[in-house]
Amino acid sequence: MKLTRLFPALALALGVSLTGALAAERPNFLIVFTDDQGYGDLSSFGSKTMRTPRIDSLAKDGTKFTSFYAQVVCGPSRSALLTGRYPVRSGGWSMPASEITLAQLLQKAGYRTGCIGKWDVSNRAPIVPRMPNAKGFDYYWGTLGANDSARVVFHENNKQVGRSQDMASLTRIYTDKGIEFLKRNKEKPFLLYLAHTMVHSVIDASPRFKGKSKGGLYGDTMEELDYETGRLLDAIDELGLRENTVVVFTTDNGPWNNMQDRLRPRHKGQIAWGSSGPLREGKGSTYEGGLRVPCLVRWPGHVPAGRVSDAIFATIDFLPTFGKLAGYKPPTDRIIDGVDQSELLLGKSRTGARDHYHYFCQNELQAVRQGPWKLVLPDKTKFYGYVNDRGSNKIELYNLDADIGESRNVAKENPSKVKELQAMAKALKLPEKIIETRIGIRRPAQKKKAAPKKTSPGKKGNN
Repeated sequence: MKLTRLFPALALALGVSLTGALAAERPNFLIVFTDDQGYGDLSSFGSKTMRTPRIDSLAKDGTKFTSFYAQVVCGPSRSALLTGRYPVRSGGWSMPASEITLAQLLQKAGYRTGCIGKWDVSNRAPIVPRMPNAKGFDYYWGTLGANDSARVVFHENNKQVGRSQDMASLTRIYTDKGIEFLKRNKEKPFLLYLAHTMVHSVIDASPRFKGKSKGGLYGDTMEELDYETGRLLDAIDELGLRENTVVVFTTDNGPWNNMQDRLRPRHKGQIAWGSSGPLREGKGSTYEGGLRVPCLVRWPGHVPAGRVSDAIFATIDFLPTFGKLAGYKPPTDRIIDGVDQSELLLGKSRTGARDHYHYFCQNELQAVRQGPWKLVLPDKTKFYGYVNDRGSNKIELYNLDADIGESRNVAKENPSKVKELQAMAKALKLPEKIIETRIGIRRPAQKKKAAPKKTSPGKKGNN
């Protein structure tokens, strides 16, 4: 057997070709990334109002991760996933061109790379050095930002190719584009990152699904997402790619269930938000409901089927984990916050390589978790306006194994654990210069015109 079939990483280090036989050994990667979907919005995570059999099949055929973390809002969540770095380093909506993405690393390792859907890390603007083609994706089709205005602008690679106000069509269009990418690139190892716009802000479902769920318009939209995910999985099977494709299904942050007063009127009184399930709060919050999200991973014959894991796992871990599986090494010239979770994925480790996680909101460290213990830090100053439950703003300690809803503060009963987690929070090395993670581009302040000089009576003014 060839050296390259046994040792992909070694083969890369020695400069051995990664074509032919090895290409068949290295897995493909498919990431389906939804938007604003809650922890409780899948049947496999407890929903009683939404039917999601195709997504749930990933739990049956793979592993369901119940302590999986993204970030509290859209842009920061995407920069963290792409770079393996907390958004305080990777910039969120303002992700610099200097950041290195998992797509760039896979591209250099011989993968074909495609991004479909919501980009959201170039300040929602066509800044070419920060758009997908410049950040490791061979092909891009989608929207640079969100649909908050009930309309979107499409780009194919770096070119604007159209607009739409039909939000009900987006899930199908993205899936169609994703399937086209799979068909074009089935002969080589690939990464497909499909980042849906649904179920963000202005949601809608096509006529086939509208009014069919028990969860209102939101449920209809989720059930359409399930159907379209099924189409994508069917395409994987039909192309003979099932056995060698790592499929990841997750979402960017918690649900917008804390903004019902604004979402309901925009949708003519219909339900347009998801559920955090047993978790506290929702999108924008550093309580669990803001960034603890569903995650399902399937890789037949490698990732154990039917397993449920409560090990701490996160989107920032994708970059180093994919590197172990695909044969590239993470950058060494910067801090990578993610860890290699390949042993956890493959069922060789029950607890995985991560025992802690840091929770950020607008670049402010607000909480830290180690094992089952979560410390919420005091004196927080950064909040999203729609977050209702801001806590006591004093020290809060929760045992998430016993109290997943963060309802009982046990800080007074566990002073040594509080002290230990405070030290862990202080030990995290933060950048000296922090990038402001903002949605839009800051416009330079315009200089005020000087007032004309007054002239003395009897004298002419300056011309």
